[in-house]
Amino acid sequence: MSENVSNYNAENIQVLEGMEAVRKRPAMYIGDTGERGYHHLVYEVVDNSIDEALAGYCSLIDVIINPDGSLTVQDNGRGIPVDMHPVQHRPAIEVVLTVLHAGGKFDGSNYKVSGGLHGVGVSCVNALSDWMKVEVKRGGKIHEIEFSRGHVTKELSVIGECGDETGTKVTFFPDHTIFTCRAFKWETLCNRLRELAFLNKGVTIHFRDDEGETHHEETFHYEGGIDEFTEYLNANKKPLSPVIHFEGEREGTTGMVQAEVSFQYTDSYTTLEQTYCNNIHTIEGGTHLTGFRRALTSTINKYGVENKLIKEKDNITGEDMREGLTVIVSVKVPQPQFEGQTKTKLGNGEVDGIVAGIVADKLKTFLDENPAVAKIIIEKIQLACRAREAARAARESTRRKGVMDGLSLPGKLRDCSERDPAKTELFLVEGDSAGGSAQTGRDRATQAILPLRGKVLNVEKARIDRVLANQEIRTMITAIGCGFAEEWDISKARYHKIVIMTDADVDGAHIRTLLLTFFFRKMPELIEKGYVYLAQPPLYKVERKKKIEYILTDGDLTSKLLTLGLDDFEVKDKAGNVLDAGKARELLTLLAEIEATIKLLEERGFNAEALLADETSQGGGVSMLRKEIKSLEGFGYSAGDYFDGTLKSLLENVRVHGKQGLSIYRFKGLGEMDAEELYDTTMNPAKRHMLRVTMEDALAADRMFTLLMGDEVEPRRKFIEDNALNVRNLDF
Repeated sequence: MSENVSNYNAENIQVLEGMEAVRKRPAMYIGDTGERGYHHLVYEVVDNSIDEALAGYCSLIDVIINPDGSLTVQDNGRGIPVDMHPVQHRPAIEVVLTVLHAGGKFDGSNYKVSGGLHGVGVSCVNALSDWMKVEVKRGGKIHEIEFSRGHVTKELSVIGECGDETGTKVTFFPDHTIFTCRAFKWETLCNRLRELAFLNKGVTIHFRDDEGETHHEETFHYEGGIDEFTEYLNANKKPLSPVIHFEGEREGTTGMVQAEVSFQYTDSYTTLEQTYCNNIHTIEGGTHLTGFRRALTSTINKYGVENKLIKEKDNITGEDMREGLTVIVSVKVPQPQFEGQTKTKLGNGEVDGIVAGIVADKLKTFLDENPAVAKIIIEKIQLACRAREAARAARESTRRKGVMDGLSLPGKLRDCSERDPAKTELFLVEGDSAGGSAQTGRDRATQAILPLRGKVLNVEKARIDRVLANQEIRTMITAIGCGFAEEWDISKARYHKIVIMTDADVDGAHIRTLLLTFFFRKMPELIEKGYVYLAQPPLYKVERKKKIEYILTDGDLTSKLLTLGLDDFEVKDKAGNVLDAGKARELLTLLAEIEATIKLLEERGFNAEALLADETSQGGGVSMLRKEIKSLEGFGYSAGDYFDGTLKSLLENVRVHGKQGLSIYRFKGLGEMDAEELYDTTMNPAKRHMLRVTMEDALAADRMFTLLMGDEVEPRRKFIEDNALNVRNLDF
C-alpha cells in the first residue's frame, strides 16, 4: 500500500488536451467507434452546412463519397472565417478545426438556432480523421488548409480566385486505427440527408457515391418541407384526412421559439411520431411532443362534445386520438436542453406550452372549417376506443385465468430451468415436428422451445382486440413475460434471446416476417434492447470422404463447388492465357452471377440476349446484366461467348468437377433434421449462426413493414416488380 501511494504523485496525472482527448476517448464525443460513429462524422460536417442554411446563407449542399473512400461536404454558405483570431493569434479556421468548444454558435449573433451548440463537432471529425482538407471560398479568394489526426500539416494558404462565390468544402478520411467500420453506407447516409432536406424546405442536398463499380446519385429538394415528409411516410397507407399543417412562433425564455407541425390520419392501426429540435431527431420525444399530444387530445375532444359527435361519458384516451396518426413536430429553439438516456429528449419546459398553444388555436380553426374531415377523424378515434375497450376486456378475462401475467405458462412451452433471463433463450419454432426435434436436442438448462402452429396473425392489418384474440400471439406474450400494451414492462422479460427459427424456404420466410412485424409493431423495445434474433439453419448437408459439412445458402454452395472444382482444373481467358487461382475464381463467380440474372429474367418471360441487344431496354435486371457483361470483358470475353455456350460449358464443367466425390442433401425444412443435427447446426452457441435484429433506421423499417404487410396492394406489387431481379436467394 505504501509503495503504491509513494508512486502516485503529480507526474502520474495525465492531462489530455484538445485533439488527444478526443482520440483517447472517441465514444464520449461521437457515441461509438462502429458504424454509427463512422457515419456520425458525416452528420457533424453536414450539420454545419445546415446551420448556414438555417441562418439564411446556404441553399446547396453537395455530399460525395469519393473513389478512395474519403467523403466531401461542400456548401455555398458564407465560408468559415479565415482571418486571424484576436486571442489565439492564428487563423480562425484553424481554431474552429482544432480547438474544442470553438465556433460561432455560442453568443447567438451569427446563428439564432443550431444543432451543434457544444462546438466540438467538426473539430472532433478532424481529430478522428486520418487526414482532412478544407477549402474556403471567401473574400474573392480560395483558401486551403490541411490536417492529419487533428494537427495542421499544411498551413492556410491562398490557392486561387473565386470572384463573388462563397462556401466551404471539407474532405476527410476517417482514421481506420480508431473505427471498426471501413466504408460509408449509401442507404444510411441517404436516409439522413433526405430527412434534413424535408426539415429544411428549399435547401437542395445533392448526394453522390463515386466509390466502387456501382455509382449512385440522388438529389433531395422539398419545397413542401415536412408536409412532403408526412406524405413520404404515408406513401403506402390509405389516408383518411389531408395533410394538416400548422406553424407559428412565440417568445420563449431564451428567445423566439418556432414550431412547425404536420400530421395526417390514415386507416392503419399504428402511430408514427417523429419529433425534431433544430434538426436533431429527438428519438425520446420531449416537451414539444407533450405539447402536441395535449393540444390534439383536448381540442378534438372539445370539438366532438360541442358538436355532439362525442359523448361526455365516452372513455376516449390520448392513445385513441393517435391511432393511425402520422405526425412530425419540428421546433427551432435558441438554447435547447437535451436529456434522457440518449440525450435526445427535449427538456425546455416552455416549449410544451408554446407548441400546445399554436396547435390548439390552429386545430380548432381547421376543425370548424372542415366538418366533414373532423367527422371522419372522430369516427376513426371512436373505433380505436371500442377496440381498446374490447382488448382490455380480453386481457381481464385471460388475467383471471392467470395467462397474461405469466402465472400460468402456456402448456406447449417447454421451458428451461435457468431463471436468469440474461442466460436464457426462447426459440420460436415453426411447426410441431421441428418443435419436437428442438425440444429433444436443446440444452434444457438455458433453452426454451415454443412451437407455433400455422402462420401468425398479420398485426399490420389488425386492431388490438383481434391481436389479443389470436391464440398464437397470446401464447407468445405469456411466454415472453413482459405483458402487453399499457401493462408492458421490459424488465419482466423471461429471456434475453428470443430466436425466430423457421424453415429456410418461402413459407418460413413469410412466418419470419409475420413474427418480425409483431415484434416491431407491438414489442419494439425487444428489438431496441437487442433481444430478437434470427436463426440461420443450413440449406444443405454436404458429405465428402465421410466428412460432413453444413452449408447455409445457395451462394455458399456455389462458392464451395467452385473452390473444389478449381482444384487441378485449368481456366483460361479469351487469349488462351492460364488464369491464376484468384483470377479463375473471379471469372467463375462472375459467370455464376450472370447465370442467376439471366435465369431471373427468363422466369419473368424475357429473352436476356434480345434485351441486351436492344439498347433502349431498361430496368434493374437488364442494367445488372450489362454491368456483369462489362466486367466479363476484362477477361477478353463478350456476351456472345456466354450465349454461344462457351462460358456456360466452362461453368458447368467446373461444377461437375467440384461435385465429384460429394453427396449433397438439401433440407426442405427443420423437421427433416434429427435432434442432434438441429442442435449442432442451429442451436449450439459454439457452432450456430444467428443474426441479431437491430433498429438501425426506424423510419425505413416502418415504411417497409407498411409496404410489405399493409393493405395497399399496388405499392407492394410495384416494389416486387422493381426488386425481383435483385434477389439472389429467392428460396432462402
